[in-house]
Amino acid sequence: MFRLSLNKRNRSVNRREKPSAKGHLSSVLAAGAASRSAERDWGRVRINVVVCLFCLFWLGLWGRAWYLQMVEGPRLAEQARRQHVTSELVSGQRGMIFDRNGQVLAQSVEARSVYARPQEIEDFLSMANVLGPVLGLEPQKLYDDLSRSKKRFVWLKRKVDDRTAEAVRRARIVGIGLSREYDRIYPFKHMAGQLLGFVGLDDKGLEGLERSMDARLGSIPTRQIVQRDARGRRFYLHEEGGSEPRGEDLTLTIDVQMQFIAEEAVAQAALENKARWSGALVVDVPTGEILAWAQYPFFNPNTYRNFSPQIYRNRLAADALEPGSTFKPLVMAAALQEGKVTPDTLIDCEGGKWESDNIVIRDTSSRDILPASKVLRYSSNIGMAKIGQSMGAPLFHRYLQALGFGDYTSVPVADSRGILRAPRDWSKVDIMSTSFGQSISVTGLQMAQAYLTLLNHGVYKPLRLIMEDTHVEETHRRIFSERTVRQVMDMMRDVVEAGDGTGRRARVAGVDVAGKTGTAQKADHKTGTYGDKRLASFVGFLPAEEPRYLILVMVDEPTRNQYGGLVAAPVFQEIATRSLTYAGALAEVQTGSTSAVNQKQHRRGLKLSGLTAPYQTQKPEIVRRGPSMQLPGYLAKAGSQVPDVMGKSVRNAVELFARAGIVPELKGSGDRVIRQSPPPGSAWPDEGTQVEYILWLSER
Repeated sequence: MFRLSLNKRNRSVNRREKPSAKGHLSSVLAAGAASRSAERDWGRVRINVVVCLFCLFWLGLWGRAWYLQMVEGPRLAEQARRQHVTSELVSGQRGMIFDRNGQVLAQSVEARSVYARPQEIEDFLSMANVLGPVLGLEPQKLYDDLSRSKKRFVWLKRKVDDRTAEAVRRARIVGIGLSREYDRIYPFKHMAGQLLGFVGLDDKGLEGLERSMDARLGSIPTRQIVQRDARGRRFYLHEEGGSEPRGEDLTLTIDVQMQFIAEEAVAQAALENKARWSGALVVDVPTGEILAWAQYPFFNPNTYRNFSPQIYRNRLAADALEPGSTFKPLVMAAALQEGKVTPDTLIDCEGGKWESDNIVIRDTSSRDILPASKVLRYSSNIGMAKIGQSMGAPLFHRYLQALGFGDYTSVPVADSRGILRAPRDWSKVDIMSTSFGQSISVTGLQMAQAYLTLLNHGVYKPLRLIMEDTHVEETHRRIFSERTVRQVMDMMRDVVEAGDGTGRRARVAGVDVAGKTGTAQKADHKTGTYGDKRLASFVGFLPAEEPRYLILVMVDEPTRNQYGGLVAAPVFQEIATRSLTYAGALAEVQTGSTSAVNQKQHRRGLKLSGLTAPYQTQKPEIVRRGPSMQLPGYLAKAGSQVPDVMGKSVRNAVELFARAGIVPELKGSGDRVIRQSPPPGSAWPDEGTQVEYILWLSER
């Protein structure tokens, strides 16, 4: 049985090992079909995989694009804008300053400044060697500064000249560029320098009118859009809001020719008397306009770095000093207005020395009994002290405050308020000393304001320096009656015109002059008492009957002579004489012979600039001229007749002839015309007619 079973098993195995032909064929076919089925499945898989990958990639791109656009878009756009577009605040051009006749006193011109971007410089050594000599900088220092700098922007030199800017431009150094700025220039150099002031490198006013009127002269900054390339270089400029910003122009009441006259006079006075400084104000009384604002030593704002603050300080407005005797007419007016005295009131001047409350008051002359009308003529301190006492502190203080003392003026400059203490702080001695200009500190500008009120028939009138000013209100506040004003003006006229007045050297031939001299002691801050230094001053006006010009002169710490009548009054005379001549109100009469003229040279006072014979043998008379002759030479229109240029400066005379297309021949040396041919009033010649026009000048 075992063998039988084994055989059956072997047969079964043999059957599996040897399949039938039909079964073998089926197996082969099945295997082929499975193989073909396997090949088709892998191709489809690969295709499906590729499609899926493509779809995923496509969806990724769209997703990334959506993310960048919708989520990161604003941030990236802002980043790109910062890289290629930036905004700058641009101040623009500063406004110009003109005098009353259109002469340019200050203007801004386009300039170039050199800057560096250290991160963009490729060769620091080559840059330093090329740029150093051009800019006047040490190459080694330039190399060290820029190669070690971590700043993105460095100024190398501000506001260079055109030649330097062109040299920098031609060098074409990567990382070095030129920026447009504006430089401030003053064509008349030192003329009215302290009044005008100056601006700094950033075009901001630092002193004078440039500072006080900076909001008006400076332009309102506007934002500009600057586009840059990949290296940060600007290639397109677009302005938001239209045209380039520009400051407002300013027209002053100053007259250049009057300013020149005043400056020449105060400079000569300071030099002759070896004074610390000198100054003068010329005011047109009918309008209150300041025609001249002169101060010496001169200050040239074009080179302001070369001057100290003591030089460019506007002392006529900023320095508060004790005025001295020029204060007396104002005190006299207050006493007359209140009826404390009359012109005929007799006052005991104590023979020139008076002791009261352990204080000794002295006069320069020994006078006993004087009427109030002569107290000003002899400038009696004792007489004024007694007049001041009659008013008392509260009343006295009220008038001084009404005249503008102790407060700022309406003139747009950096002025001082001065020192005017409250009446409760006044002692008896303070009342007496204030009556003759001590124990009170005022500025020259405040004195001019107070006198303008006096000359304006006693009605307060603000001084004007800006022609376009509309904010200065005419207050019409009456302080003195016309009767009081006339009485004081008559007293001041005697100071100059009377034979024994202290202001005799202020006389102008042919015109009545009124004024008051002043010689104020200056306090010594070291000792706390009055020292030996003085402030010599003179305040006057002319013509005395109907004032046209008010002129204030101050000469600080003169050494050769200290009295206002000897130092300041002649300055007034020169300014007044030349101003009237310039305005066409004073006709200088031609002298008959040189010897006759030389006889007049013994008269004391300042000589007119450039004249060896400044005075006439006859009194000139006030004449009326045609409207064209009352204008300055550079504005006058040629009339139908040859103009009268005798006494005028060479410049004005030539300009008057130039209006008619004629250039006169100049003979002699000097700067003023003493004779002319043809004579004034001759008709202009017809075309083709040969006529010699000759102007003889004064010898120096």
